[in-house]
Amino acid sequence: MKLNIVFLILAVVLSAISCTNLDETLYSQVESKDYGMSAGEVETLVGGAYATLRGFKDDVSNSYPTCEYVFFLNECSSDEACIPTRGTDWYDGGRYQQAQFHTWEPNNVMLLSAWRYCYQGINKINEKISIVNKAELSDDAKMAIQAELKSIRAYYYLQLLDMFGNVPLNVDFGATDPVSTSPRSDVYSFVETEFTEALPYLSKTPIYGRFSQSVVHGLLARLYINSEVYIGQARWSDCIEQCEKVTGYIIEPDYFTNFLTENQVSKENMLVIPYDGKEGTVGNYLNSMSVHYDHKWTISATGDYQWSANGISAQPGVYSMFAENDIRRNALIEGEQIDKRTGSVLILDTGDPLIYTEDIVKFTNAEKYEGVRLGKYEMKAGEQWERDHDWVLMRYAEIQMMQAECYVRLGNPEKAGNFLSEIIGRATTEMPETIDLNFLNDELLREFVFEGNRRSVNIRFGTYFLPWWEKGVSENFKGIYPIPQTELDKNSALQQNPGY
Repeated sequence: MKLNIVFLILAVVLSAISCTNLDETLYSQVESKDYGMSAGEVETLVGGAYATLRGFKDDVSNSYPTCEYVFFLNECSSDEACIPTRGTDWYDGGRYQQAQFHTWEPNNVMLLSAWRYCYQGINKINEKISIVNKAELSDDAKMAIQAELKSIRAYYYLQLLDMFGNVPLNVDFGATDPVSTSPRSDVYSFVETEFTEALPYLSKTPIYGRFSQSVVHGLLARLYINSEVYIGQARWSDCIEQCEKVTGYIIEPDYFTNFLTENQVSKENMLVIPYDGKEGTVGNYLNSMSVHYDHKWTISATGDYQWSANGISAQPGVYSMFAENDIRRNALIEGEQIDKRTGSVLILDTGDPLIYTEDIVKFTNAEKYEGVRLGKYEMKAGEQWERDHDWVLMRYAEIQMMQAECYVRLGNPEKAGNFLSEIIGRATTEMPETIDLNFLNDELLREFVFEGNRRSVNIRFGTYFLPWWEKGVSENFKGIYPIPQTELDKNSALQQNPGY
């Protein structure tokens, strides 16, 4: 059963512990001076470190990486997604319009959500590292545990490096002095060093939901493929080298195996955030944030489906990038939506049929049926608000495509096809005679549509700064976000990013 797998891979269930809630609050009531001395207790703390990846919601922001402000920030600033203003819905102070137009301001709450998501995770892991340092374990055991904790922390800093560039490097738990902004190059070096030093102590065998050597090799490859953006130095060969060290995964024959409700069966998913709604995990409800309020009738004749918000959609032109025979096009919901009560097109209260259109005539005042919707993860009757599928952070397909891209950039496009053949074949599309960057840019959209990494691809390929639908030319400094104003107000040692 998936529930048991989730507990096993997070190492949260111990023989001496009877409760099974995976939330971080499970451990927050225990004073650090009284906890974390034994091997079992330390392993529980590691489970808590993984739990931070789910994010949190409070009265300040929705800091979820899977479906709200963190995800919205990066998807809606790319050429992939948008959140149109629909009458009085989804204006919310203009935060989504700022993402679309690339006119964000430091007080945009989505920026604050992404910043806080990363730093709350970092701070909690710093605490856990300090506890492990005091634990009654051998030095070798401590190194293995700290390697895993530091890898999670480095993953957070990789996101900060990508989004904000110049950020504080805070690694000391309990420090009270303000931490100043570190240059992007220093953050890059920190991430690289943390991952590299952790590698020898991580598991050589993949462990579902945890950082292993292959996962870290994959994340180093992700760092290196964006190296020219981050530090002005291309490292294509280094990216290939890291990809070649990733083992234990396959390209699943069925693309959608990776996005089933029970997607822990996938042998392609390298790194995921595990969820189980029955056990109180929260922050995973992207499907409901996209489809129309009445979409439930297209899933169940009894309306047995959670409330939907009619928000995030594909930008016009995205759906058309998929050939009709491309099975990945089924990750998007377009056209007539059939009412399971009648077998006919669903009729809305307004009398209009529910037909999702690719075109969005006016972004700032869109119709409620406009925009192709996100349906990549399985949708089925009876689902609760908090979904049970695990959120995919990295797939083996990315490893293959990074190698293809690097060979093209190194002037060896003839080698790229070897890494794309399974991916293209699975999609039931055809390999072009010449594999170039234009093809790869489009193929990256098709393969990873709505997996949260399109903004980085846009920046790496240079398209981020060009005009596209409902966006003009973007200045180069927009390649990183401004540091949130709330954080500047709290910490006088921080320095705002150039241009803001």
